[in-house]
Amino acid sequence: MPELDPYRLPTTVSPSRYTLELEPDLDAATFTGTVAIDVTVNEPVEQIVLNALELEIDEAWVELGDGERLEATVTLDEPTERAHLSLSGSAPAGPAVLHARFRGILNDKLSGFYRSTFVGDDGSPNVIATTQMEATYARKAFPCWDEPAAKATFVVSLVVPEELVAVSNGAEVSREPAGAGKVRVSYAETMKMSTYLVAFVVGPMEITDPIDVDGTPLRLVCPPGKKHLAPYALDVAAACLRWFTEYYGIGYPGGKMDLIAVPDFAFGAMENTGCITFREVLLLVDPESATTPELMALTDVVNHEIAHMWFGNLVTMGWWEGIWLNEAFATFMETKATEAYRPGWQRWVEFGLSRSQAMEVDALDSTRPIEFPVVSPDDAEGMFDVLTYEKGCAVLRMLEQYLGEDRFRDGIRLYLASHAYGNTQTTDLWDAIEAAAGEPVRKIMDSWIYQGGYPIVGVEQLGDTSLRLRQERFRLSAATAPDGPETPNPGLGDEWIVPVVLRMSVDGVERTERLLLDAPESDLDLGGHVDWVLVNEGGHGFYRVRYSGALRSALVAHGVGSLDILERYCLLDDTFASVQAGAASAADFLGLARAYADETDVAVWKRLSDSLGYLDRSVPDSKRDGFASTVRAIAAPALRRLGSSPSTDEDDRTRELRGVLLIVAALYGTDKDAVAEARRLREAAIAEPGSIDPALVAAAARVVSETGDVSDFERGLERYHAAATPQEEMRELYSLGRYRDDAVMDRVLELSLTEFRTQNAPYLLRIALQNREQGPRVWRWVRQNWDAVNERFPSNSIVRLLDGIAALDDEKVAADVRAFFAEHPVPQGAQQLAQHLERQQVAVAVRQREAAAGGA
Repeated sequence: MPELDPYRLPTTVSPSRYTLELEPDLDAATFTGTVAIDVTVNEPVEQIVLNALELEIDEAWVELGDGERLEATVTLDEPTERAHLSLSGSAPAGPAVLHARFRGILNDKLSGFYRSTFVGDDGSPNVIATTQMEATYARKAFPCWDEPAAKATFVVSLVVPEELVAVSNGAEVSREPAGAGKVRVSYAETMKMSTYLVAFVVGPMEITDPIDVDGTPLRLVCPPGKKHLAPYALDVAAACLRWFTEYYGIGYPGGKMDLIAVPDFAFGAMENTGCITFREVLLLVDPESATTPELMALTDVVNHEIAHMWFGNLVTMGWWEGIWLNEAFATFMETKATEAYRPGWQRWVEFGLSRSQAMEVDALDSTRPIEFPVVSPDDAEGMFDVLTYEKGCAVLRMLEQYLGEDRFRDGIRLYLASHAYGNTQTTDLWDAIEAAAGEPVRKIMDSWIYQGGYPIVGVEQLGDTSLRLRQERFRLSAATAPDGPETPNPGLGDEWIVPVVLRMSVDGVERTERLLLDAPESDLDLGGHVDWVLVNEGGHGFYRVRYSGALRSALVAHGVGSLDILERYCLLDDTFASVQAGAASAADFLGLARAYADETDVAVWKRLSDSLGYLDRSVPDSKRDGFASTVRAIAAPALRRLGSSPSTDEDDRTRELRGVLLIVAALYGTDKDAVAEARRLREAAIAEPGSIDPALVAAAARVVSETGDVSDFERGLERYHAAATPQEEMRELYSLGRYRDDAVMDRVLELSLTEFRTQNAPYLLRIALQNREQGPRVWRWVRQNWDAVNERFPSNSIVRLLDGIAALDDEKVAADVRAFFAEHPVPQGAQQLAQHLERQQVAVAVRQREAAAGGA
């Protein structure tokens, strides 16, 4: 027999239909099951190889088309996560059925078939059995061909205690007694889909009455006592189901749709066909007490998962290197759907913040192409990062805005219709859009997908009537390896096909030009005197812009206030990136920030806030008072103009801005009045819930935690335990990581391993690592408790926790971090860890430059 690929199953046998029955024992945290898999034997075989992990297969056999039974001897290979079934004879080519009886555990690692717990209103403990199959965890729940191209249909039955709720991908079709107080619940056969989309949830849950969405029954499933928090998510889901059906031009393919709130969940949500699982905070909400970002996050995630029903579930990548397209497109579609649902939120403007995060990572030497070869399960797990989601979405948005929304949508419809129920490669999408748009889409997008990085486009004036555009890779050049040069990254690009949109005034007349910059430089004759020019009109391009001195002066003279919101945002963002790259100083950035003193948009202020927070860690202590004074001069007047409380006709984004300004003035401007106001607001919100605007409630909680003492901490911990909504619970929890007191931080660290949910504790620790005063202390604790952290937390959360190390900008601490990870790899997030370490070196370099320059 030829040597097997250690990660790709042989193609000698292909599944087409699974008949699966599972019986979970919630008290014992185990389950038993049987599966009958209709297969096609593609060539005669004496051994069948499929995936299984943490399962005991008690019996297996193959039933041939003529009725003959071949017994199978099972050998489990844990390193390759496979079961080898050696047959008692040769199975000829043709149809057959593979049968297996198996056992497994309901694990506590939030993957495969696992257990989730919650405490009821009466204080009693409760257990739920639920699933998370993506990327490669279906093999923990049942023996299967656990690869995205091995699509099949699934007929699921669950044997459960009769008092429990049980849901799966298909609609319930029968419920019959199974003895001993149990019932056998059977579900409709699913559409043809990949194993990573299979789901089942069993436990003491409540279900809302179904809502008919143009023939699709929509329900929400949640722990008891929380149905009153369901209406908002149901409204979002109903609206976006209709919107997606119209956009895609294809009806919803999943039959029914259940939205399920799971108390313990490693991801934000999971797009299981017809059975979508969520963290509670991203599904259950009281819209009257939630902030706009909290509502927006929930709306985005609901839209994201429903977008997948078509793009990902109906049409699926052939292998895991294509997961970027599933996730990037769902991120793109979530943003469009949210924009349609709440136009006043200006969701594409808000996306600028996410794009900035992607651009920071993509400017590193340790970046990667959006699509790259995926071999192992660890490689697949490492794909779920900011480059897959945010950069992928950003380049799709750039393409859409260049082509036009209608032509782009026509290409999407062609792609889905052509490949329904099948598997694709990335180029299939580009070819479909190219056919619809008549533009060289594959050529353009290949330059963005298969090489890492992005360009900075320089623009200068040639004579009176012409411009010259130049492109080169933008690089955070300070991020060189501290111990000498490393092996160059072969995945980095040096030239892109850049869809450039320019707005300009020529001889006093405004106009727009579009061009594809497909060479290192290109000249553009405009036929008249160039008064001013804005490169990257609309701010949708995934590139930075560097103006010559004369053109920058002309643009500023034209007026920053005349630019659109996202254009103003990009000007600020590009300047701060120059600070990180060493091409500008903190003083330069603060000089530009002063020009934004009259800014009224919350997205621009959030970029200002993030940048000022970064510099707050970087400026030397000797110049901290001067830095704070500058921040106060910018933020305090803006806060006063808004007033201390919202008016009745104020929009959501203005309400949110008030909270952002309070944080900037109090924390980075050390404004004593702002700190006192935050404390007053905190007291009022506690004394009379609902009396204070949610944006101010959230901002005050943060300010009090960063400036508070032990008594404030104890009160925050108490409020975390007594929270009325998931959003309040998370606000209070994450505020605990911001205290600057040693004893308080020690308590937080202890609770992260003993009390806080494993789905949340890693993100609390990330915030604690970013704590300006306590970050080094938290790092020492993480280092000392490394084994316990890895044992307790879900594997996918470890590298997300470590995102916080990028803020540790003291060179001695950074050296200790580098030395530790030289001996303690994180295989499921190796690339992301390398990026965290490089971002840390960028921060170290910024701090050193500011110290040498004397600070802001």
